[in-house]
Amino acid sequence: MTGAPAPEAAVPAVTGRGRRLPRTLHPVAWWIWGIALATAVSRTTNPLLLFLVLAVLGYVVTERRTDAPWARGFRYYLWLALTVVAIRVVFRCVFATGITPADHIMFSLPHIPTPHWYAGIQLGGPVSLEATLSAATDGLRLACLLCCIGAANTLANPKRALRVLPGALYELGVAVTVSLSVAPQLVESVQRVARARRLRADGATGLRALRSILIPVLEDALERSLHLAAAMDSRGYGRAGTATRASRRTTAALMLGGMLGLCTGVYGLLDGTTPRALGLPALLGGSLLCCAGLALGGRRVRRTSYRPDPWRAPEWAVALCGVGTAVVLFLTVGYNAADLNPSLYPLRWPTLPWLPAAAILLAGLAAFAAPPPARTPAAAPAAPARAAAPTEKPSEALL
Repeated sequence: MTGAPAPEAAVPAVTGRGRRLPRTLHPVAWWIWGIALATAVSRTTNPLLLFLVLAVLGYVVTERRTDAPWARGFRYYLWLALTVVAIRVVFRCVFATGITPADHIMFSLPHIPTPHWYAGIQLGGPVSLEATLSAATDGLRLACLLCCIGAANTLANPKRALRVLPGALYELGVAVTVSLSVAPQLVESVQRVARARRLRADGATGLRALRSILIPVLEDALERSLHLAAAMDSRGYGRAGTATRASRRTTAALMLGGMLGLCTGVYGLLDGTTPRALGLPALLGGSLLCCAGLALGGRRVRRTSYRPDPWRAPEWAVALCGVGTAVVLFLTVGYNAADLNPSLYPLRWPTLPWLPAAAILLAGLAAFAAPPPARTPAAAPAAPARAAAPTEKPSEALL
C-alpha cells in the first residue's frame, strides 16, 4: 500500500537574503505620500517637473499596487487627466482673451459677438501659441493633482483605511469608501460581462452590444447594493448610540467652527495681504476645534478593530518621501523660485531645476521603501492522474 503524498511545503517568509515578506502597507502612509506629492505639484507649472511627477506616479503604482479591484483604476485616472488637459486647451481657444501683440498667432476661429453686459469675454478670434501653452500647463498641473489622488486611491486599501478613522467620522468614512469603490466595481462588472459575451460567441458590437452589456452590469450593481445594505444594517450602521441631542449639537458646532477656522487659516497663509491673525492662529484654532469635535463625537461610536495595521519603518519611509518633496518645493531654497513657474514671454524651453527634480525622484523611492504587495498566486496546473498499476487494488490506487 503506497503512502499518501506529502503536502506541499509552505512558502517561506524570506526566500532569499534581503527579500522582505510581502504585506500590505498602512493606507494612511500612501495617502500622506499622495497628498504631499499633490501639495508639491500645486507649487509649480514647469512642464518638465510635472511630467517627472507623472513618471514617478506611474512607476510607484506599477511596482506596488495589489491585485484588488480598486488597484486597476489608475489608467482611468490617466484618461481623466488627459481629458482635463484637452478641455482646458479647448476652452482657452474658444474664449480667446488676453492676446498681446507679441503673441505668435497659430490660427483664428470665427468671432461671435457678445452683448454689452457680457463684456470682457470674447468668443472666438485669434488663438496664440503662448495662450495655448499656458492653458496646457495649467491643465497639466490639475491633471497631476488628480493623478496623485488617484495613485493614493489605487495603492491604499479603502476598506482598511476606514479602520483608522475617528469614531465621529465613521459614517462619513463608510460613505466615502463605498463611493470610491463604485468605479472599480463597475469596471470589474463590465469586464466580467464582456468575457461572458465572448464565451457565448456574441459578435454584436457598437450600439447593438450596449443593451447586452448595460443590463447585466446594472443588475449586478443592484445586487451588490442590496448585499451591501444588508451587511451595513446587520452591523448597526447609522445607530445613534448613547449620544444625547445636546451632545450631537455641540459636536456639530465644534466641527463647523473648526472647519471655518481651517478654511480661514489656509486663506490667510496663501494670501500675504491678509492680517496675521487670519493665518497660522486661525489654522491652529480650527484644528483644536476639529479635534475637540472628533473626540466628543467619537464617544457615541464603539467599534473594535481586529488585527490593526502596523505602522513600522516602511510606513515612515514612504510618508517621509512624499513630505520631503513637498518641503523642498515649498521652501524654494537652493534654487531659483522662478524655475518652478517659467514665463512664456519670451517663448523658450523651460529649464529643469536640479533640486526640485531630485526631490520628485525622492518621492519615487517609495517604490523601494514599501514592502512588496501580497499578490494572489496564479492557479497551478492540475497534475495528471497516475494510472493504477495492474497489481494494485482500487483502494490502494486512491491513496
